[in-house]
Amino acid sequence: MTLQQLEYVVAIGRYGSFVEAAEKCFVTQPTLSMQVKKLEEELSIVLFDRSRHPVAPTEVGRQFLEQARVLLREQQRLLEVVKGAKGETGGDLRLAVIPTLAPYLLPIFVREFTTKHPRVNLVIREMTTQQITQALRAEVIDVGLLATPLPEVDLNETHLFLEPFVGYLAKGHELWSKKVLKVDDLNPEQIWLLSEGHCMRNQVLNLCREQPHSGDQQFVYESGSVETLKRLVDTGSGMTILPWLATVGMSNKQVQQVRYFRSPEPVRQISLVTHHTDHA
Repeated sequence: MTLQQLEYVVAIGRYGSFVEAAEKCFVTQPTLSMQVKKLEEELSIVLFDRSRHPVAPTEVGRQFLEQARVLLREQQRLLEVVKGAKGETGGDLRLAVIPTLAPYLLPIFVREFTTKHPRVNLVIREMTTQQITQALRAEVIDVGLLATPLPEVDLNETHLFLEPFVGYLAKGHELWSKKVLKVDDLNPEQIWLLSEGHCMRNQVLNLCREQPHSGDQQFVYESGSVETLKRLVDTGSGMTILPWLATVGMSNKQVQQVRYFRSPEPVRQISLVTHHTDHA
């Protein structure tokens, strides 16, 4: 059994395809298949059900994959220890960020990070919370930056900060005269919402859960972008709820449309999330 064989097995488990796994490992598909077959013969087990599409691990294959991932992580950690002893920090860091955070937080830290760590290749993706948790388990990414707490017990959360929510109103909105909002002021039928799959949508709906609503809406629009919701309000229609970072860099006119909440203000907790076998 070799580390190279383990890398091939983990790649097949990740991509569900011998062909794609070979491409990602920069080897030919026959070479990868031969090495995996050789490993199966050595262990006298079958790791993958090749009759399924995508290829799926067998029961023993799932257990083997889990431990193979651990071994490869520990190998990488050993290399990092050696690099650290030499004063070197390098390698790939695969980061995923939720869409309601990425446009506002990434510009703040990316340039400083890459300047301080020139040997680190930072690969960033925007993903929903569900996509991030799945990608962490599949080891497609190393760390997620998202709102917590999460229900998953197999993930580690390192809390970074609390981000307040603010109201963003169209001029002339019925709440326009209020300088400070209360959660009780919110009417769920008059708030532009993010679409399904975004954790902030659920957080906003939770704020409104005690408020009455008739279900009679003339126009319903749900967006995957906070910026789209802001622009809808800017056209003079309705209101939305924004994370505070979305207010950074606003024009003076837009700042006048922002309303903060009375204490205790609603907030979301932002954390770095890793797999439980990692030590962030």
